[in-house]
Amino acid sequence: MGYLRQIDIENFKSWRGKQVIGPFMRFNCIIGTNGSGKSNVMDALSFAMGERAASLRVKHLRDLIHGAHIGQPVSDTGSVAMRYRDDEDQETVFCRSICGDISEYCINGVHVTLAKYMEVLEKIGIVTKARNCLVFQGAVESIALKDPKERTKMFELISQSREYATEYEKKKVSLQKAREDTQFQFNKKKSATAERKQVSQEKIEAQQYQTLVDDLHQNRLQLTLAELYHNENGIGVLSNTLSGKQQAAAAQNNKLVKWEQTVKTHKKEHGRLTRDQQQIEKEIRAQEHVLCQSRSEYIRAKVNTSHHKKKAEGVRDALKKSQKLMALKEQELAEGQQEIAELERTWRNYERQVQKQGVSQGRDIELDEDQLERYKELKELARKQGAVLSQQADKLHWEVKVDYEKMAFDQRRKKEVEVGIRNNQTHLEDLTRRAEKLEEYTKNCKSSLDDYRQQEESLSAQLQQCRHRSVEVNQELCQVLEELGDARLDNQESKRQLKRKELLERLRRLYPDAVYGRLFDLCSPIHKKYQLALTKVFGRYINAIVVTTEKVARDCISFMKEERFESETFLPIDYLDVSPLNERLREVPGAKMVVDVVQVNAATGAPQLRKVVSFVCGNALVCETIKEARSVAFDGKERIKTVSLDGTLFAKSGIISGGSSDLRTKARCWDNNTVTKLKERKEQLTAEIRDLMRLKRKESDLKQIIAQAQGAQTRLKYSKTELDNIRKKNILKCQADISRMESEMANLDSQIQMQQESVEAKEAEMRKIRDQIDRMEDLVFHDFCAEIGVDSIREYEQEHLKHQAELDKKRLEFESQQARLNAQLKYEQEQLEQQRKKLNKMVETINKEERTMAEQRKDEETLLVAVEDGENKLLELKNRLLSKKSQVAAAKSELDQKTQSLKEINKELVKLQREVMSAETALEQKRLVRHNLLLACKIQSLPITLLSGSLDEISEVQLDTESENTSATMDIYEREAQLVIDYSGLKAELRTVQSEQELEAHMDRLKESVSSIEEVLHRTTAPNLKALEKMRNVKDKLQGVTDAFYASTKATRKCSQEFEQVKAQRFSLFSQCFDHVSVVIDQIYKRICRNSSAQAILSAENPDEPYLGGINYNCVAPGKRFMSMENLSGGEKAIAALALLFAIHSFRPAPFFILDEVDAALDNSNIGKVTSFIREESRMNMQIIVISLKEEFFSKADALLGVYSDFDECMFSRILTLDLRPYPLVEEDNGTQTDKETRTDRGQDSCSLDSPA
Repeated sequence: MGYLRQIDIENFKSWRGKQVIGPFMRFNCIIGTNGSGKSNVMDALSFAMGERAASLRVKHLRDLIHGAHIGQPVSDTGSVAMRYRDDEDQETVFCRSICGDISEYCINGVHVTLAKYMEVLEKIGIVTKARNCLVFQGAVESIALKDPKERTKMFELISQSREYATEYEKKKVSLQKAREDTQFQFNKKKSATAERKQVSQEKIEAQQYQTLVDDLHQNRLQLTLAELYHNENGIGVLSNTLSGKQQAAAAQNNKLVKWEQTVKTHKKEHGRLTRDQQQIEKEIRAQEHVLCQSRSEYIRAKVNTSHHKKKAEGVRDALKKSQKLMALKEQELAEGQQEIAELERTWRNYERQVQKQGVSQGRDIELDEDQLERYKELKELARKQGAVLSQQADKLHWEVKVDYEKMAFDQRRKKEVEVGIRNNQTHLEDLTRRAEKLEEYTKNCKSSLDDYRQQEESLSAQLQQCRHRSVEVNQELCQVLEELGDARLDNQESKRQLKRKELLERLRRLYPDAVYGRLFDLCSPIHKKYQLALTKVFGRYINAIVVTTEKVARDCISFMKEERFESETFLPIDYLDVSPLNERLREVPGAKMVVDVVQVNAATGAPQLRKVVSFVCGNALVCETIKEARSVAFDGKERIKTVSLDGTLFAKSGIISGGSSDLRTKARCWDNNTVTKLKERKEQLTAEIRDLMRLKRKESDLKQIIAQAQGAQTRLKYSKTELDNIRKKNILKCQADISRMESEMANLDSQIQMQQESVEAKEAEMRKIRDQIDRMEDLVFHDFCAEIGVDSIREYEQEHLKHQAELDKKRLEFESQQARLNAQLKYEQEQLEQQRKKLNKMVETINKEERTMAEQRKDEETLLVAVEDGENKLLELKNRLLSKKSQVAAAKSELDQKTQSLKEINKELVKLQREVMSAETALEQKRLVRHNLLLACKIQSLPITLLSGSLDEISEVQLDTESENTSATMDIYEREAQLVIDYSGLKAELRTVQSEQELEAHMDRLKESVSSIEEVLHRTTAPNLKALEKMRNVKDKLQGVTDAFYASTKATRKCSQEFEQVKAQRFSLFSQCFDHVSVVIDQIYKRICRNSSAQAILSAENPDEPYLGGINYNCVAPGKRFMSMENLSGGEKAIAALALLFAIHSFRPAPFFILDEVDAALDNSNIGKVTSFIREESRMNMQIIVISLKEEFFSKADALLGVYSDFDECMFSRILTLDLRPYPLVEEDNGTQTDKETRTDRGQDSCSLDSPA
């Protein structure tokens, strides 16, 4: 197995001086920093293999010398030498040197040519053009992103089939040209053969043709003279008839003018009455508006009166309740006064009783004066001794008395507060009930108001929509009426049209699915400008009835016979024999096929109706102008039926028929459909306007609802105001009073409790003081008491003072009770006064409401009178309207009678005018026939004799029955009337014919004779008088064309053989490469991925000639679904590209394979897979040199070549070589070291190592 031993470089790019790169092992990695010169090693190898300078990243060869890029080359020369050893260990040195801008090639020191140099390289497996041993930086990514066409180019380079591409294209073009030339010569030969046959036939036909032409001229002359003779006779008769008809029509026209004046007068009178009626209707609408407003004001006033009435009734109810309460309070006040009087009377009785008891009981102990004096002295002494205690006791006594009085006042106040709470609670209950009633009334008012508003909104929306719709409908109706006026059609259809319409409707009812309708109803022109042309082409089929089958058509005809309808034309779809359209006619410039300007209007059965249109129109073309139509019809190889937009038809037979007023009348049938739709739309819009007018009458209902809503709004406003006053003022005030009284009552309870406790404490203290005073008095009165025979002085004093104390106590109770009753009486009097003020206020409110109601009743009566006056005025206006309507109806009736008489006169005039027109038409037709006969004589050069005038005076304008009656046409007729024809050449039997039947029989015989000869001539082609001379020329031409055909056939056969030979060579080279790579790539991809589920697939887009199409490359990564190359990750794309590179290399293997940074897009896992594959390949198949920057990659190599940069005036590269074979190899999969022999054995298979450079 051959290998690259080392590279000798001298002054090449970044390598200065002589440097040796190597020696190389089986698997080598070149490492180094960016910019150190690693890629220059690739450039050096490419240079040594013969690559051009452009592929080495420079413009000129001299730029490859070291230092040239900075303008300081170190030498004029540079070189790169590859030392290659073959399987027999024989070394071959391939050296390429630079001398200026030229290269020199040496093999083992011997100068050789570039071709020889390349030939030797190819012998060892290095193909420079295919680049089968070099993979430059970035090539992996570009290969992965190549499109199928670029991939095909790459395969052509590898397989060297691209060398045949230029010759392939050249041979292919030559073959195509040869085939075209052969076909051209064949067509010329075919045409020459046909021409020879035609010339031989022309000679035979010449004599027969001339005989027929002579007979034809003679028969035509007799026929034309007979027609002209009898035509002049008919013109004379019709001229006399026409003058009589014109006189009768003039008299009838005068009568019509008089009646029109009479009808016009009646129309003015009818218009005046109608305007008066409209004025009265306008006044009625105004009066209705005023009446509606008056009713609304009356309803509003009535509602306000009702509200004030309810309010007054409510105040009266409250007044009654207040009066009852006041009566109760007055009764309570009288009872209080009576109770005070009873208390005073009881006290007076009690005093008298006490005095009587005192007199009746007398005293048990009597003191003399001395004892009494002594008692007073001792009493004074005791008073002085107990003055302090007495003062304390008196003070406490008065305090207790005050406390009792205060406590009695608080108790009285408590009772008053309780009464006030009960009164306020009663008042609060009344207010709450009033609020509930007002709330319920408010809800009812709101619901009524909502209903009124909903009705108002609904009616307003309806009326608004009605107004908008009325405007839209009136606009649309005006537009429809304007379109109907523009149509200029009679509003009433003729009896014949109605009859035909009735027939179609009855047939549709009998056969609803089989009868489609009339042809002009089922289809229409795509634009109005095609109406005349389409009418002309349709001809008699325009009014035909389209049915599905022949059986239906026969049934319809039977029905028409039974019902005695006019004859009709039927088009049964299954019976029609439709010829296929000539599609080539659609390409005729300046013309369209008539079938293309017809659109089918029917929704159902469109394909069948298209068949009918194709049958009627055929292959006819429509053109813009007469000139274009004539050119298209007659200037081509074959005649074509054409029609211009004005209705001029050019038939294949040469007959030209122009448009006329009758054609325009027929064309109006297309507008009749539109007019019918417009009439239907007019009826719909009129009905809608009537509905909208009925809807407008609801404006009065809307105004009434608005008035009711305003009344409900007013009631709701007053109710809400009163409810807010009750809730926010009265109820809150009442609740506040109750709360205040309850808090006051609680304070009074606490005060009474405190006072009670204070009184008890003071009484206890007072009892203690009384005991001290009593003990002191006992000491002072001890002797005195013994003297008077009592135990204590108090016994004496109690005996005398007991009655006085009881009297004082009773007096105190009386005064307290009297004060309480007076206070209560005063409070009740104040409450009674407040109630009287409240009652007075209520009475004032009632009076005010009654005055307001009286005023509103007056307003209500005034408004009621206004409403009644409005109704009376409205009734009067309606009566006037009825009277005016009767006058309008009478005027309308009279106007209708006059109009009917006018129509009858007009009908008679129209009848006379039609008769005049028919006479004029008949006369014009006679003149037209005469003109066409004379023109035919002029065109056909018939030898008729003229006694006066000349055939040159005849106009060459072709006229027909549809030509318009213009002044130019009349001039033609007048000039031709001056011509006098000599009928002496006409046979006597044709001049003496009297009856029409005999004349028609003679004419038919002449026409049949002319027609038979014309048919023969029409079928016979005009002979060529120079047939013999033309025959010799045709034979010479045929011989030359035949020789040229055989020569072109031979050249085509030769070109085909040469092309197939080049094609086979190119296909063979490309297929060998593609078949090999497509088989090997899947195995290599599985080995790189180390997974049998991985797949790599190559497929050609063009299997017959794969180099003309693209090559698709798809990979299925392990554990993933099929995805296109664009959707793979960067690492997956790199793996796929490497698999393709190694597969291609296996087709044309080189002894060594050099790759530049192919691991850029790989992660550690993929790097391990790739290095494992490269190690296997380097051991078995090839030597591999890789430029890499990743430790995971270059750590698996057999040798490392480290490139580093140094600087001396400019940067230059140096290299260090390290043999990795002595070091153990660590596998990433299991992290264990392998045997040292693993790397060493591989090194022994390689070359022996020299010392590192």
